[in-house]
Amino acid sequence: MSEEKTPKNFIEEIIDEDLKNGLAEDKLRFRFPPEPNGYLHIGHASAICLNFGLGEKYNKPVNLRFDDTNPAKEEAKYVEAIKKDVEWLGYKWDNLCYASDYFQELYDWAVEMIKNGKAYVDSQTSEQIAEQKGSLTEPGTESPYRDRSVEENLELLEGMKNGKYGASEHVLRAKIDMKSNNLLMRDPIMYRVVNKAHHRTGEDWKIYPMYDWTHGESDYLEQISHSFCTLEFLPHRELYDWFLDQVVDESKVRPKQREFARRNVSHTVTSKRKLQRLVEDGVVSGWDDPRMTTISGLRRRGYTANAIKNFAKSIGIGKRDNLVDMNHLEFHLRDDLNKNANRVMCVLDPVKLVITNYPEGQEEMLQAENSQEDESRGYREVPFSRELYIERDDFKESANKKYFRLTIGKEVRLKNAYIIKGESCIKDEDGNITEIHATYDPDSKSGSGTEASMRRVKGTLHWVSAQHALPVEVRLYDRLFTVPSPDTDKEKDFMEFINPDSLEIITAYGEPSLKNLPVGETVQFQRLGYFCVDPDSTEDKMVFNRTVTLRDTWAKIEAN
Repeated sequence: MSEEKTPKNFIEEIIDEDLKNGLAEDKLRFRFPPEPNGYLHIGHASAICLNFGLGEKYNKPVNLRFDDTNPAKEEAKYVEAIKKDVEWLGYKWDNLCYASDYFQELYDWAVEMIKNGKAYVDSQTSEQIAEQKGSLTEPGTESPYRDRSVEENLELLEGMKNGKYGASEHVLRAKIDMKSNNLLMRDPIMYRVVNKAHHRTGEDWKIYPMYDWTHGESDYLEQISHSFCTLEFLPHRELYDWFLDQVVDESKVRPKQREFARRNVSHTVTSKRKLQRLVEDGVVSGWDDPRMTTISGLRRRGYTANAIKNFAKSIGIGKRDNLVDMNHLEFHLRDDLNKNANRVMCVLDPVKLVITNYPEGQEEMLQAENSQEDESRGYREVPFSRELYIERDDFKESANKKYFRLTIGKEVRLKNAYIIKGESCIKDEDGNITEIHATYDPDSKSGSGTEASMRRVKGTLHWVSAQHALPVEVRLYDRLFTVPSPDTDKEKDFMEFINPDSLEIITAYGEPSLKNLPVGETVQFQRLGYFCVDPDSTEDKMVFNRTVTLRDTWAKIEAN
């Protein structure tokens, strides 16, 4: 039986068609070009997986290139965060590049364009330039400075470069067509003055190239064969090609821009401006807050690289923008963690359980498997004693037949331990249960092989020994927004949809082994969900973030 082949996406079809039509295979080269003006988010993760995935599929190099042309918004800390994200996802770039590497080449080409009558310095205000652009139904009008002499343009550009002029005095524009149906072709700006120090070039430059002028030329200088970007850049393709027409050598590879659709995830925002606002307004603690769908936030929350890559692969590459349900991302997360996360016991809402017939002062170490999914992960020891903590919800004085947890007169098994039977409970003056009393069957120890240990009971509870319990801080994270698409309502600010219950901080009690978990380790708190050790953990206090619940709880909420 032949092995089933994964169908190609349309981008792979484009590449294969180009190879078929004569592009030499050794000329294939891809790139991922982020702007270092913020942290990368789940949408960028899909783009990373696409470009580096193509590199893996075709066994060809992929460059990581930073589009660092706006020093007013870009910082070195974002460069480092992006590099860490790409590496964490498991990808290796061929060359680490920066658009700023090419500032001199770009400038030299701009000078040649002026000499060839393809560019000019415009001295109008930004408002005047915008007004003269026209509209979709009205052609633009030419700048009064469009026919400046080559000598004057060169002198002005040199002055801009050397800091002779202020930020709004002059810009360099390409001379294309003010009547074009594509507004981007109506003499686009190539350079503007920015009086800010650059994170790499310092004070060397006073002018900085615009994205459209920089991007295609950078692709060309790196000999990128295929430049993939999201659909909003489709109108830019004509300009991308026009700029390339001014510089390409026919003996070299000419980059090809093609577009794919964004895959936005529900209950999130992915605009860097909006993510920045969440940080600046204190809604979240920072770019890596576990409620943020930045890659750094997802990593801190306990997501795995495999889960994100499997998610990206499952949604594929499309030609139309689409909103993917958060449940789909969480499905891949649960699937990966179920296979790879160790199991531990932790009680989030504790109530004391006293086993009245267990000898006072006695304690024993019980064997607990680290994973029901993988026996090779072995076992650990957990202490057991007369007084335990169990979840408050795991006990009712009386309940119907469908309640399989502890009640008076009913038996349940304590995970990895003994079968117990509810006997009574103690309440405070408000009627709240403060202590549960039970008896245990000494012959029912899990794994002992006795007849009593084989006895079947319907309920199994997790627990921790009160004497040995480790107090831990648990941060119960939930979705940051209450609606699937918080930033598409034109009548409301997206901040109005912030979920007030997106974070609850509690003190829980865990088994002592939790103390040995390293920062970043994700484990399953049995019966509760997956939790990750947060970097805020110290020698004196362990901090855990809830990564995801064991089951989807939002489906029921949104159905009501």
